[in-house]
Amino acid sequence: MTAKTHEIWNNRFLNLIIESMADGVFTLDAKGRISSWNASMERISGYSSAEALGQTCRLLQCNRCFGKKCPGSMQECGIYKHGKAKDDECLICHKDGRDVPVIKNARAVRDENGAINGVVETLTDMTELKKARRKAEEAARRLGEKHRFGNIIGKSAAMRQVFTAIKAAAASQANILIEGDSGTGKELVAGAIHFNGALKEKPLVTVNCSALSESLLESELFGHVKGAFTGAMRDRVGRFEEADGGTVFLDEIGEISPFIQVKLLRVLQEREVERVGESRKRKINIRVVAATHRELHHLVREGHFREDLYYRLKVFPIMIPPLREHKEDIPLLINHFIDAQNKKTGKKISGVTQAAMRIILDYAWPGNVRELENAIEHAFVLCENDQIDVFDLPLEIRQMQYRPLSANKMPTASSRRRKKLVKTQLSELLEECEWNKAEVARRVGLSRTAIWKYMKKWDIPLQPPSSE
Repeated sequence: MTAKTHEIWNNRFLNLIIESMADGVFTLDAKGRISSWNASMERISGYSSAEALGQTCRLLQCNRCFGKKCPGSMQECGIYKHGKAKDDECLICHKDGRDVPVIKNARAVRDENGAINGVVETLTDMTELKKARRKAEEAARRLGEKHRFGNIIGKSAAMRQVFTAIKAAAASQANILIEGDSGTGKELVAGAIHFNGALKEKPLVTVNCSALSESLLESELFGHVKGAFTGAMRDRVGRFEEADGGTVFLDEIGEISPFIQVKLLRVLQEREVERVGESRKRKINIRVVAATHRELHHLVREGHFREDLYYRLKVFPIMIPPLREHKEDIPLLINHFIDAQNKKTGKKISGVTQAAMRIILDYAWPGNVRELENAIEHAFVLCENDQIDVFDLPLEIRQMQYRPLSANKMPTASSRRRKKLVKTQLSELLEECEWNKAEVARRVGLSRTAIWKYMKKWDIPLQPPSSE
């Protein structure tokens, strides 16, 4: 192969490389005219090669050429003075008029005497990265909104105590233990503590300790190195390391094994972790918020949970009351969930009927706030009117016994137990419902036929006495 042929082939390969590059590449001659324009430049700028060749780079209207707009001539261009332009984010103007964010890089091409023969410039399109940044910022904003104090609903004395405890916990760096029944909102409380404190710009990493086996939980929390066990194909950073500088939320902490308890105690005492399969200690700076629906002090007494770990976690305890202990907050919660479902479904439901509210208030809510939220979502599926009625509620709630509420007395635990319908109660309900047997059936969770049979059995007239 001759030198001339070799040069031709090199030029062909060079041109193919430039044309296949994702970055935009163009060159300027000694007079500042565009002499080449690759396919990516056509995509980024909207100008074809035919439109760009022979033009100056003012075609792009870059907003930051050495801190100012593009000059009118090559003699004024800073590339001649400096020989290069540093990588920097800037905006160019697309052919259709929109701004395109790019990273621009330029280098002068000199001959053997140091004279500039031209310029090579590259543009890296930042459009997708900018979109990703905006999405990340929006996700962070939504996450912060999700954990606002305003999303924890309640005005009762019990909930006011919870709010006071959250504010105190957010202002400290102490480890927190959140205790409460399932569905009371422990994760919301943990988020509120993190996002309303000094660590809100740092990561909040959540681990559900009951969802993983002992070995998987160990790897999840502490990480592992390649080859530590079968299937460990690469090094993995654990959740504690991911949360460095921020907060780790350990949900269902009462479910962890004695082995994990020992390792967790060491983390809390030494503030360092060892990945599975290595002996190197890695320093971490974290704050631990733990939560459980179990009574940890009972587990400690029974020997199922380490006492020293219990007191390490319970530096500042927060107890969330079950919904049955602050039923006065139920109307507020219902309005909140109805507003959320209206936005989600496009419906315009304004509230619940009086009969439905009475049944809701009479129910024990073993699933707490989560169960109430699910009940409202269930009702939205069935509701065809502007208010949620009894038959829109889940069956297990409707089947609880109806009990008229006095003006100043909340339901008691004994009233929540379903009893057999008796004649006097049925007569009272019929009078209250103006002998509307369908409404009576809804309130007691029975069919209309069953109500009719009871009336026949007890010789209760099928029509109100005044109409006979």
